[in-house]
Amino acid sequence: MNQPTTERIPDERREGVAPSTPSSGDETTSRGAATRRMIDLSHTIEAGMITYKGLPAPVICDYLSREASRGLYAEGTEFHIGRIDMVANTGTYLDAPFHRFADGADMSELGLASLADLPGVVVRVGGRAIGPEAFEPYDVRGRAVLVHTGWAAHWRTDRYFEGHPYLTEGAAVFLRDHGAVLVGIDSYNIDDTADPRRPVHTILLGAGIPIVEHMRGLEQLPVTGFRFSAVPVKVKGLGSFPVRAYARLEADQQFLRTER
Repeated sequence: MNQPTTERIPDERREGVAPSTPSSGDETTSRGAATRRMIDLSHTIEAGMITYKGLPAPVICDYLSREASRGLYAEGTEFHIGRIDMVANTGTYLDAPFHRFADGADMSELGLASLADLPGVVVRVGGRAIGPEAFEPYDVRGRAVLVHTGWAAHWRTDRYFEGHPYLTEGAAVFLRDHGAVLVGIDSYNIDDTADPRRPVHTILLGAGIPIVEHMRGLEQLPVTGFRFSAVPVKVKGLGSFPVRAYARLEADQQFLRTER
């Protein structure tokens, strides 16, 4: 599992200069008195990684290697062009209504306002079947509701695929009826995979509420006081696609787990 870290962003990256070293993804940056804290909530996609049992792992390779490119450019100039072959349900991904409904909005038709800079709330739960009572103490209207189960601790193990936490049909009805605008979970599936009806996907996507599955790092967020974003590539004809999900914390929030 990728462990969240905190990194201060060098001046060169704040000024838009290409960084000399890769970023860890979980970052803190300061501009004078203003402080911005970013928490990465996505799993890293790697070659050979299984996200969903029965679906193929991504293949990541060179289309044009640096070595092969050297013959195409001036001396000392080289480029890399990569290639990835994967199913859309890979890593941390977002489901659009088209994933469930043939006439639903696909990745290209989702408005940015439904995916980016949403006020968020984290609901921390235990057990497998998560019912509406878990959400009743919270104001979910107009918010991205992120369900923290702790199941991400089993990422890339056999345990991840079996006995995962999920939302009940009643929970999905509650979230729809109380105005949630996006629902995410750090588990294998937001539905009980033993139920072929997939009621949570049906209810939420039927109401135009996107779903983000296979999240991580939710223990790093406060219950409220952050903005959430999960924006996929704008692809026509797809109902699911990986996202770089992240939270932007308000200035007075800390990287601390906050219990109900």
